[in-house]
Amino acid sequence: MPLHHGPHPPQDDDRKRRRLAVNPFYATADPLGGMTEAPPTHQLPDSPLPPETAYRLVHDELMLDGNARLNLATFVTTWMEPQAGVLMGECRDKNMIDKDEYPRTAELERRCVAMLAGLWHAPDPQAVVGCSTTGSSEACMLAGMAMKRRWALRNADRYPAKDVRPNLVMGVNVQVCWEKFCTFWEVEARQVPMEGERFHLDPQAAAELCDENTIGVVGIMGSTFDGSYEPVADLCAALDALQERTGLDVPVHVDGASGGMVAPFLDEDLVWDFRLPRVASINTSGHKYGLVYPGVGWALWRDSEALPEELVFRVNYLGGDMPTFALNFSRPGAQVVAQYYTFLRLGREGYRAVQQNARDIAGSLAERVAALGDFRLLTRGDQLPVFAFTTADDVTAYDVFDVSRRLREGGWLVPAYTFPPHREDLSVLRVVCRNGFSTDLADLLLDDLERLLPELRRQPHPLTRDKDAATSFHH
Repeated sequence: MPLHHGPHPPQDDDRKRRRLAVNPFYATADPLGGMTEAPPTHQLPDSPLPPETAYRLVHDELMLDGNARLNLATFVTTWMEPQAGVLMGECRDKNMIDKDEYPRTAELERRCVAMLAGLWHAPDPQAVVGCSTTGSSEACMLAGMAMKRRWALRNADRYPAKDVRPNLVMGVNVQVCWEKFCTFWEVEARQVPMEGERFHLDPQAAAELCDENTIGVVGIMGSTFDGSYEPVADLCAALDALQERTGLDVPVHVDGASGGMVAPFLDEDLVWDFRLPRVASINTSGHKYGLVYPGVGWALWRDSEALPEELVFRVNYLGGDMPTFALNFSRPGAQVVAQYYTFLRLGREGYRAVQQNARDIAGSLAERVAALGDFRLLTRGDQLPVFAFTTADDVTAYDVFDVSRRLREGGWLVPAYTFPPHREDLSVLRVVCRNGFSTDLADLLLDDLERLLPELRRQPHPLTRDKDAATSFHH
């Protein structure tokens, strides 16, 4: 979650004194006689509010948020069936950590892990160790911790020593959670830069960055920058060759935050998962293409050897003795229940149909954007249902930041951002097609884009020259 400070200067004092305005209708609806004073915004009120009044105050302020269905920046699920919402409401008071008190919720979590183990071709599903998390960020942290601890156990004679620092190899296109992991757990991040039209990790370059202090290599099944899959099988082959030459045995973690719930249904012949012996662990986001409201993620390890036992904790003060591996303790069980509901509701064929529909919409919309003539596609939505595009070389009157800004005026959130090293020169727009983003909505987006182009073409130059200020979207 983003960090927040108190009221922003220079109006701190004014903001602290500011009070919410209360519509007289809200007060008169109060059977206790209404309110005598509006509540403050940055301090606890002195006395309680009637529930209806409190609801209306919060409800009205939230109307200024964007429409989640029109948010084409997020990968997170923004629509579920009403029945899923009912189930989540029934489970909103269940604490996922309290498995002794809520044994059936714990059983549904166990079943989800087993289903994912089968989906990702675990050679021995009974040996797989897995858990739910608050999202892929926590799942990646847990996977990173396991890799670091396995490396430390193998190098107990050298670590910890001041001159020995573990490292993790990844592409520069990784999601920010991996940079957080390296910072929080004091691991050197060794990143493979982008080159030319290669926008993700190069397997050979990754292998060349490995040494005796490498805890693992991260492969991304679905880059957030452009929606492309990284070549996990080629990465494993490069590391196999490295082991033959040097003896270094470097494990691979697959960050399948998005692709882990797309590739098994749409790209069944693509080998990226536990079919590759070097893949030690995989994560995914249930709240992305797992089709569940935020936030739930999943982390699975090939076997107990891949997850050191000393990282697993057991407590009995909630009753029972259930092993847990998590960064936090209390966590809602509703999203886990919703994940099981969705697995049960859709099955393989249902997931295949939903993901294929999203990919079809992404591919069609990408081609229609390219046909406008003002844009060049980087990806076409044929891997993740995501495509990235930039302005054509002969477009000089506007840039991608202008397009993003103007689309926002119509309610569309289409992020514009620059690529990382060595392609900082490249700025793109990205469209994420999810369940709920229909063909009709795609038509409306294209209509708005076509309507804006004549005005953009008449600009004397791009208006958003400060690209850092042009968009609030950051990887």
